[in-house]
Amino acid sequence: MTTSAIAPRISPPARTAHRHVHVDGADVFYRESLPERPDAPVLLLLHGFPSASHQFRRLIDTLGRHYRLIAPDYPGFGHTRVPDDFTYSFERLTDIVEGFTERLGLTRYTLYLFDFGAPVGLRLAQRRPGRVAGLVVQNGNAYLDGLSDAAREFTALTPGTPGAERTVLDLFTLAATRAQYEGGTADPTLVAPEGWLLDQHFLDQPGRKTAQLALAFDYRNNLAAYPDWQAWLRAHRPPTLVTWGTGDPFFTPDGARAYLRDLPEAELHLFPTGHFALEDHLPEIAPLIARFLDRTWDRPASEAS
Repeated sequence: MTTSAIAPRISPPARTAHRHVHVDGADVFYRESLPERPDAPVLLLLHGFPSASHQFRRLIDTLGRHYRLIAPDYPGFGHTRVPDDFTYSFERLTDIVEGFTERLGLTRYTLYLFDFGAPVGLRLAQRRPGRVAGLVVQNGNAYLDGLSDAAREFTALTPGTPGAERTVLDLFTLAATRAQYEGGTADPTLVAPEGWLLDQHFLDQPGRKTAQLALAFDYRNNLAAYPDWQAWLRAHRPPTLVTWGTGDPFFTPDGARAYLRDLPEAELHLFPTGHFALEDHLPEIAPLIARFLDRTWDRPASEAS
C-alpha cells in the first residue's frame, strides 16, 4: 500500500460563521458552528469574565461538525457593541441573551454555564424552562458553598465603600487577567497566552472598565438569587453535566458538588486545573460534552422540561 493511499488520521475542525445580530439596540456578535446535520443538537455557550465568545474557539472547532455550537458576546464584552446609555446588570445581560435566542429562532438548547454564564443562563432557564434540554456547568457557581473567601470578600464590596472601586479596578489589569488563566493549573505551559491577551485588549477598550465595574457591584444580586435557582433545578431536574477545575481561586469544588444536592443524577467530573478549565483540559472535557449531548438531546420534551 502506498503512503498516498493511507487515510490521514485527523478529524477536520468545524466551519464557523462569525455574525452580528441586532437585539434591543445592541449589536450582538456571535460565533456559530455549521454542523453537518441541520437538526444537530444545539449548545448555547455562555462565556465568563473577563472573556468573550473567543474562549470557546477550540471547543467549537472540536465539536462543531456534529453539534450546533453558538457563542454570543455579552454587552460589555468582546465584539458586541451597545449604546452609551446601556445599563449593565445581570438582568440586562439576560435580556439581551434571551432576545438573541429569539432572533435566531432557538426553541431548544443545552446551556453551557461558565462563570458569568451561570447567572445569565440560570436566569434564562427560569424565563424559558421548556427550551432547556440540559445543562453543562463548568466553574459556574449557584451555591454559597462554592464561594472561596476571596470571592465572598469581593462580592461583599459595595459602591461608595472606601477602597471598593480600587479593589475591583485592580482585577482589570493584565497581571490579574493572566492570573485567572494560569492560577490553579497543574501545567501553565498548556495555557496559550492569546486568551488573556485578547481579554485584556477588550477590557482596555473605551467604556469597558466602567461596564465591568457595574457588573462587579451587581454580582451580589446573583448570590441573593441562588435559592431561586436551586429551587428551579429541583423542580425541573434538567440533565446536567458538571465539569470543574479544582484550583479555581474563586469557585471551589464544593460549588460543583453542591449541584448534586438538587440534581442527584448529575454527572460530576473534577479536574486538576483552574478557572478556565477548557484551556488545558479540552481533550478530557470535549468527549464528555459530546456523550452528554448524544445521551440527552432526544429525550421527550416532557422529561426535559
